[in-house]
Amino acid sequence: MPEELGFEVRLNQPYAQALENVTAALKAEGFGVVTSIDMRATFNEKLGEDFRPYTILGACNPSLAHRMLIQDPVVGLLLPCNVTVEEDAQESSVVRFANPEAILTLGGLQKDSIISEVAREARTRLEQVADALLTS
Repeated sequence: MPEELGFEVRLNQPYAQALENVTAALKAEGFGVVTSIDMRATFNEKLGEDFRPYTILGACNPSLAHRMLIQDPVVGLLLPCNVTVEEDAQESSVVRFANPEAILTLGGLQKDSIISEVAREARTRLEQVADALLTS
């Protein structure tokens, strides 16, 4: 995955356990999961297609989101922070985190020093989530 887009961790644990652990680690860093999209179920229901276990989580830290939205309401188009959890071919799990700093380059939003600072803080917190997953 291109580093500027995000970062990932590989976990030697089944998908369901990884999904539960990711949600708990996000919560520990102040993020709530505001959306959860089960792509396997969606593709099966809408397309009749099978797909590996894959969930897109929309993670929101209310304090960080509030600070950004006060600065520029357009930021809302780029929220929440996306985190994906998927099963790999070895029945382990891959967790990917979108890079908030990269996402905010859309429309030049990163030029605002407050938005840039909050995006850096969001990335740092997401990196702490990734680290916690690797050490648990």
